[in-house]
Amino acid sequence: MLISDSPIQVRPQRSAVARTTPDENVRRQGDRPKHYPLTLSVIIPCYNEEATIAELLNRVAAVETPGVKREVLVVDDGSTDNSAKLVLEHASINQSVRLLQQPNQGKGSAVRAGLAAAVGELVVIQDADLEYDPEDWQQMLLLFKNPDVQVVFGSRRMLSTNPTSGFFYYWGAELINIMTNVLYGRRVTDQFTCYKMMRRSMLPQLHLKSDGFEFDAELVAKIFRKGLVVCEVPIRYAPRTVEQGKKIRPQDGLDWLWQILKHRFTSPKSW
Repeated sequence: MLISDSPIQVRPQRSAVARTTPDENVRRQGDRPKHYPLTLSVIIPCYNEEATIAELLNRVAAVETPGVKREVLVVDDGSTDNSAKLVLEHASINQSVRLLQQPNQGKGSAVRAGLAAAVGELVVIQDADLEYDPEDWQQMLLLFKNPDVQVVFGSRRMLSTNPTSGFFYYWGAELINIMTNVLYGRRVTDQFTCYKMMRRSMLPQLHLKSDGFEFDAELVAKIFRKGLVVCEVPIRYAPRTVEQGKKIRPQDGLDWLWQILKHRFTSPKSW
């Protein structure tokens, strides 16, 4: 199912923002040769998500991606509950699912382990909770029919009907987002989104190193510093509370901001 809100394409070289619907975007590329990726690698970092991981994997399996195969890499980051067991049960009936396990080192470490093991032409990060709907991959995949597209973010801010994670989460993220856009000359609406879909071939140049939640900030900052065009499409969002297992804390916002500042004012040669 596609969402009707229009995606936004952000070009670092220009201040204008071009808007197209997904169908218009595909039609505009009609005279190009098709370079639709063969495999999408779904990276799912997981830490103590036994309440949601089985349902998430069911939702992932139900998504239709015509012409695109999938591999699902669940990276268990030292869970102390039954998360790994539930993933293995699912993998026993779905050969596209693989479980990778490591000692607890943080979300960033888990994502990097998944990226290292991925074989798909495209990769997407998927949280192990149920805040994001895998059906929204379909809109993101459409844009990759254009071989020039390297990075697509799923933006929660572009869909006005989405609930928010609370006053401080929302406005803290909004403030950092504005600061980032000013520092890097961008107009991205939701850098904090989990849904970042990318061509795997461009990842080695980023030299990603972070182990914690600041991994996403490092990823965003280095994408911007490399001058890569970021496209955005609207996605749905169902935030959970701290009581339901949300792990982000105020300190993570400060760590995020530090990554944004650090990589803006240091040379990529130091990566």
